[in-house]
Amino acid sequence: MNQVRVESDTPRTIFRDRHEAGRVLAGLLEHYRDDPDVLVLGLARGGVPVAWEVAAALDAPLDTLIVRKLGAPSDPEFAIGALAMGGRIVLNDDMIRGLHITAEEVRRIARAETEELYRREAAYRGDRGPLEMAGRTVILVDDGLATGASMFAAVEAIRADQPKRIIVAVPAAPESTCRELGAGVDEVVCATMPSPFGSVGASFWDFTQVTDEQVRVLLSTRTTGTAVPPIDIAATIAAAAVEAPGGMPPTHVLEELIGDAQIVLIGESSHGTEEFYAARAAITRWLIENKGFTAVAAEADWPDAYRANRYVRGHGPDTTAEEALRGFERFPSWMWRNTVVRDFIAWLHDHNREQRSRDLPRTGFYGLDLYSMHRSMQQVIDYLDRVDPRAALRARDRYGCFDHISGDDGQAYGFAAAFGAGRSCETQAIEQLVELRDDLLAREDSDPADADDRFDALRNAWTVRDAETYYRAMFGDRVSSWNLRDRHMAETLDALVEHLQPDEPGDRQARIVVWAHNSHVGDARATEMGAEDQLTLGQLVRQKYGAACRCIGFSTYAGSVTAAEEWGGPAKREGVRPALRSSMEEMMHDTGMTEFVLRMDLPGDAIDILRQPRLQRAIGVIYRPGTERQSHYYHARPADQFDALIHLDVTTAITPLEPTSQWIHDTVPETYPSGL
Repeated sequence: MNQVRVESDTPRTIFRDRHEAGRVLAGLLEHYRDDPDVLVLGLARGGVPVAWEVAAALDAPLDTLIVRKLGAPSDPEFAIGALAMGGRIVLNDDMIRGLHITAEEVRRIARAETEELYRREAAYRGDRGPLEMAGRTVILVDDGLATGASMFAAVEAIRADQPKRIIVAVPAAPESTCRELGAGVDEVVCATMPSPFGSVGASFWDFTQVTDEQVRVLLSTRTTGTAVPPIDIAATIAAAAVEAPGGMPPTHVLEELIGDAQIVLIGESSHGTEEFYAARAAITRWLIENKGFTAVAAEADWPDAYRANRYVRGHGPDTTAEEALRGFERFPSWMWRNTVVRDFIAWLHDHNREQRSRDLPRTGFYGLDLYSMHRSMQQVIDYLDRVDPRAALRARDRYGCFDHISGDDGQAYGFAAAFGAGRSCETQAIEQLVELRDDLLAREDSDPADADDRFDALRNAWTVRDAETYYRAMFGDRVSSWNLRDRHMAETLDALVEHLQPDEPGDRQARIVVWAHNSHVGDARATEMGAEDQLTLGQLVRQKYGAACRCIGFSTYAGSVTAAEEWGGPAKREGVRPALRSSMEEMMHDTGMTEFVLRMDLPGDAIDILRQPRLQRAIGVIYRPGTERQSHYYHARPADQFDALIHLDVTTAITPLEPTSQWIHDTVPETYPSGL
């Protein structure tokens, strides 16, 4: 049975050059290292540097296969087929018919490419003939595929020599091409499958054209008998790791890592893992008690988090932490309405009460996200009702625009505005923000006790404005909406820093902990996301605050998670599959350590390993184990993505404050009731 192994489905630059791409492929082909029948063939020219790295890592001989693309007469870069040695030709009949190319034109193009094919054969090989392929496992390597015409021709060319197995390995190709190839060979390894696919070169930072001389040199450089023994990756990482029970690094590690940082971003690789939340809360308590941090800014909606902020500061009507979290009603409510966050909010309330009794700074709890468009409108109106009823009437009139289109459904508003089914309310959102901002500027010298309420109202108005733009962008390209959201979170964080800055110049600067998913906390420039200009909060904070910020990520190998099967669905307790082979998580698991922290800001062999692109898992509020590779993995360089990584090998699902019957059912052990 033919096998297709899909190693990625996301777009974006990830490889520095062809040689690094070859080393990544070699890791995915490691199981062929001890096979004496393996022969690696690089498609000339671009595939040869990639193939050399594969052959050297597998201690296998290297040869080349020359295949020439047949370009359309009107656009030679547009392939209508390919030609290989032995006269093997593959044509795309649909393209030829669609472009109205005659049979004579095809023959003319093929004759010209045949001449070039034989010229290269003589230039690359000299007096050496091709290596024997009969009965061998042949690994065909190129630097990437688009239509796959060249690779199809290569496969047909070597099939005539009766190899034992044919494996195709490439750094980048469209999913459709990989799957089509899989129908005709024994195995296909596509390291990344960009979607949408632009070009092969888009997956490389350096895609300089390979020269004939480079091909000659590589083919004459031995790949067998000189291979460096593989590094014991697990042992190397274990030697650099520091035990972190429960995910809490030792005090001396935190002291060295945090230093005088003003912003500390703490991630999670899922939105529903108990241990991530608990470790993050423990680290945050340490930062508050030992480093004077005075704010927690979460990937949560502003008005819902601000209700919790009032409670922890001793204001508002809520009398318990559970009540203070009741504002989190929007899906996914378990993300913040869970037992760990409840306990942290209760602790923060008690901590602030003690701080207040000693006239010391208190710590607030804030939201950075923008999904609360309608709730934020209501908060603006409620504030104006208290301070300026006439301004409240104007706000109601402006925000009424949204009600005429969508009620309280932000996505419905965005769809209607984006596709002309309703008018855009962009102007009204901006006008209200500008009026409120100008009014609050005029009130800056009024009662300082009202400063927090003024700030709350202004952030809600900003949220309405940015959410309106975000919901319209949702129905455009994904990058635009993602970037709008992370820019909003970064700008809200900046506003918090300014708002919380002490009045006296000599006082300590505001210091803030950020809670968000790894995909927001990590630096996008170290991931596949960055190549299509996708930004992250972590990247933006690093660019602005430099050494004054720290990014901490989390990972896990297996366990369970609280997640839904689809957006808006009920919370379920899902089993998390063991991490994929060659992933960062499997690499951590192989250390044999169960709870540890890795410092990425220190030099060493382990950090060099973690600077290589690796698959990394990301589970949000949706978990789809049936399509886990396509839905939850992407490539990243962990050492450049984070300043530290905390690994907890086996983790469990977070407990919602109101677990659904489905969630409770999923927690019943298989031995029940006999196991009691």
